[in-house]
Amino acid sequence: MSERKEAVKRIKGPKSIRAAYAFVAPYVLLFSLFIVVPVVIAIALSFTNFNTIQMPDFVGFMNYVNLLTRDSIFMQYVLPNTILFAIIVGPGGYLLSFFLAWCLSQVSKGPRTVLALLIYSPSMTSGVAMTVVWRILFSGDERGYLNAMLLNLGWISEPIAFLQSTEYLMPVMIVVALWSSMGVGFLAMLAGMMNIDETMYEAGEIDGIRNRLQEVFYITIPLMKPQMLFGLVMAVVNTFQVGYIGVSLSGANPTPQYAGQLIVNLIEDYGFIRYEMGYASAASVVLLLLIYIITKQSGKIFKED
Repeated sequence: MSERKEAVKRIKGPKSIRAAYAFVAPYVLLFSLFIVVPVVIAIALSFTNFNTIQMPDFVGFMNYVNLLTRDSIFMQYVLPNTILFAIIVGPGGYLLSFFLAWCLSQVSKGPRTVLALLIYSPSMTSGVAMTVVWRILFSGDERGYLNAMLLNLGWISEPIAFLQSTEYLMPVMIVVALWSSMGVGFLAMLAGMMNIDETMYEAGEIDGIRNRLQEVFYITIPLMKPQMLFGLVMAVVNTFQVGYIGVSLSGANPTPQYAGQLIVNLIEDYGFIRYEMGYASAASVVLLLLIYIITKQSGKIFKED
C-alpha cells in the first residue's frame, strides 16, 4: 500500500507537471501563433480603415454598419448565396459522409481500405480536379463533355455556358462541393464505426433490434457521438471555406453577376484585390461568428448526457 502511494506521489510530482507542460507547449505556441493572433488582429482591423500601405485609421463600427445595412451586394447576393450553399452542402455532405462510412464498415478490410482511399482522395486533390475534370466537364462550348452529350441527345440546340450562367453556376458549385466533402470527418466516422464492439450489436439483437436501420439509430450513432460531433464541426467549417470553388470554376472574382459569390469570395475580393483590409476583416469576423453560432447550436445534437 505504501509503495502505491509513493508511486502516485512520483506521478504527481513537479517533474511530471513540467514534462506535461513541455509536451503541451508546442501545440499552445502554434495554436496561438496561427489561430489566436490572426483572429485578434482581424478583429482589431475590422474597426479600422486599412489599405495595407498607410497606418490603419480607426472608424469604429462603420465597417459593420456598411456591411450589414448599406452593402446591397452583400445582402442581395453574398449572404443568400452563402446560406443556400451552407444549407445544402453542409447537411448533404455530412449525411453522405456518414452513409458512405457506414457502407464501408460493412465490407472486409482490403476492399474497405481501397474504397476509403478513393472516397477520401477528392478532398485532397479538389484543386487539381477543378481544372482537369470539372471545368472540362462543364465547359461552355460544344467540346465540354456535358454539352456534347446533351447536343448528341438532341436535348439542347446550342451549348450552355454552365460556368458563366447565373442559373447554373450555383448548382454546379454544390455538386463539386459535395463531391469533395469526404474529408477527415468521413475518416473519423469510419474509425468510430470500426471501433464499436460487435457484442453491442449482438446484445441489441437480443433486446429486440431487428434491422440495420434500428442498429444505426439505437447503437451506432449513440456509441460514436465524439466522431459524429467532430464530423459535424468539420462539415460546417469546410462548407464556409470552400468559396474557391466558384472562383475556380468561373475564373473570376467576383463571380459572374455574383451568382456564386460567397462570403469567402467577398473577403478575398476586398482584402486582396481592392486592398480594403478593414472591410474584409469585418466580413471575416461576421463569417467567424456565423460558423461559431452554427457549430455551437448543431453540437447540442450530440451533447453527452
